[in-house]
Amino acid sequence: MASAKLNTVRINAGEWRSRLIKFPDATGLRPTPERVRQTVFNWLGQELTGQTCLDLFAGTGVMGFEALSRGATSVTLVEKSTPAYKALLDNKQILKAEKAQILHQDAMLFLNANQQKFNLIFLDPPYNQQWLPKVLPLLLQHLKPDGFVYAEAEFALDESAEFAAGWQVVKQSKAGNVFYHLLKSSNNND
Repeated sequence: MASAKLNTVRINAGEWRSRLIKFPDATGLRPTPERVRQTVFNWLGQELTGQTCLDLFAGTGVMGFEALSRGATSVTLVEKSTPAYKALLDNKQILKAEKAQILHQDAMLFLNANQQKFNLIFLDPPYNQQWLPKVLPLLLQHLKPDGFVYAEAEFALDESAEFAAGWQVVKQSKAGNVFYHLLKSSNNND
């Protein structure tokens, strides 16, 4: 029996620049493309020193590990898939990423049980499963006042959508079939 194929994705910048993260070949598991990550971290200011982050549907973990590489104080990576979770643990060990907390848990259970607030939340749920309408309303209580949510989806977010109530799209773009957005609470307008 052949072993499961392992894929890799490269960290763009920071302490672990050019290091490879391995992840299993699993249906629906797709790392955020490199050029998208470059754009997102340009939006965020490149360095995340002192920031606490949540990578809610961690998958490959590349967004969370990239945040740690760029100086984040801590990153909580939540992943339900057992193969992806095991790969996250392996990558944490290889990178010696002591500031990464990796949880094998359902995203909704995590949000309902956890009270922590984060500066930055990465939200890249599986496509075509209606996760954004379920999760976005809950994230307002998990975000620090000046925090941001990075949301990736198979469609462009529309602030007029009922599930987007309370959110402002600060920046957005598209790469291939990926729509990505930087959101903040509409209660914190500058």
